[in-house]
Amino acid sequence: MRLGFDNEKYLQMQSSRIQERISQFGGKLYLEFGGKLFDDYHASRVLPGFKPDSKINMLVKLKDQAEIVIVINAGDIEKNKVRGDLGITYDMDVLRLIDAFRGYGLYVGSVVLTQFNGQSSAIAYEKKLEALGLRVYKHYPIEGYPSNIPLIVSDEGYGRNDYIETERSLVVITAPGPGSGKMATCLSQLYHENKRGIKAGYAKFETFPIWNLPLRHPVNLAYEAATADLNDINMIDPFHLEAYGETTINYNRDVEVFPVLNAMFEQIYGSSPYKSPTDMGVNMAGNCIFDDEAVQEAARKEIVRRYFKALCDRRNGNLSDDVIYKLELLMKQAKTGVQDRPVIAAANEVAERTGNPAAAIELPDGTIVTGKTSSLLGAMSAMLLDGLKKLAGIPDEVHLISKTVIEPIQKLKVTHLGNHNPRLHTDEVLLALCICANTDPNAERAMQQLSQLRGCEVHSTVILSSVDENVFSRLGVNLTCEPKYQTEKLYHR
Repeated sequence: MRLGFDNEKYLQMQSSRIQERISQFGGKLYLEFGGKLFDDYHASRVLPGFKPDSKINMLVKLKDQAEIVIVINAGDIEKNKVRGDLGITYDMDVLRLIDAFRGYGLYVGSVVLTQFNGQSSAIAYEKKLEALGLRVYKHYPIEGYPSNIPLIVSDEGYGRNDYIETERSLVVITAPGPGSGKMATCLSQLYHENKRGIKAGYAKFETFPIWNLPLRHPVNLAYEAATADLNDINMIDPFHLEAYGETTINYNRDVEVFPVLNAMFEQIYGSSPYKSPTDMGVNMAGNCIFDDEAVQEAARKEIVRRYFKALCDRRNGNLSDDVIYKLELLMKQAKTGVQDRPVIAAANEVAERTGNPAAAIELPDGTIVTGKTSSLLGAMSAMLLDGLKKLAGIPDEVHLISKTVIEPIQKLKVTHLGNHNPRLHTDEVLLALCICANTDPNAERAMQQLSQLRGCEVHSTVILSSVDENVFSRLGVNLTCEPKYQTEKLYHR
């Protein structure tokens, strides 16, 4: 796996940059944290060498100065809004985030309920958080937001909001998802701090788009692909270009809202500390790329993966054709396509030849191993076992799991658990392999290869069950599927 990003340099540069920004504002900074603080697998895929937990580890370097404020929209609590990647509601994700932050030794100061308008579920949630020993604050809707600046920056606007009591110099504002009100919370705090005579500043930490990479660099195009359903568009920052004569990259929402933010800063401070949206950012990721060609290659593959995911989402009725068209355009702009993932052609060839679902994996050395459907194993299970054998140097004819182990599992599934498909899912295969490893050296050698699968490219000719999808997600492979199911049923588990 060819690396192109220096993670250690990133940790050092990023923490130093935030320290500089704290000093710029006299020792108090509200940092709006966009994107994923934990498990940022998109960044690790498009910036090979970036570790998924890099951002949280960077914060750990500043933990003596930092406290976390988690923001959640009261309307999202009322609607039981769910995180698509985790399948849990936003209110439950707040609790998950608090546990995760505390696990890293970071201090969580409080939770803010934004857009609070007396929602009964939000009131119940507030009581629940307080019973858990958490401080809870409420922020309210402001008529005419964000355009009615005289009202917003007044005692009837931000002044109505609860003042969040903070203790440390770096206040990280984060949330379960977009639209939670992170920026408004930061600006409300600046208003309250200014009224109290406390000097404080604001900055924004978004990893993508990377401001000092070209507009059509594949990494920035991959960000557009990842947010195609939100219709985010990368663009040259016109304010930065006018102020400094320098071309930098931002995205449409920040560029559109900057004049309003600037006016708010002027209302609060008397003058704005920033001349452009790019000025507000503190992201140093672009300075830590040491092999641009490797990064471009990884980003092109990510765009193709996003395309296949969108095709599957459309097949399930969860996405419009417009998103597909946008992703096809992004692939053309990045000069990429299905040909950049050889596993796609390999899996489809086996499926066409056998008439059944098939799968393929590209191992770290570039070798492609395929799997086909049999009476004992599904295609993904067969591919997984054959891939592990290849990595361990075990001959093809060797059976890692004997029929005497597989058949009782099949009988249990069909006879007692009511399954119609006797073939083993990948989780069942791994459990069976683990059992066999106690007595079979070959099975033990195969088990030891599992860590080598992380980052490998995999393609399935059918949409997988949630069980198989979760297993491959945990193994860290980059999975795509053809947008079709194995059967013509309307309901698929």
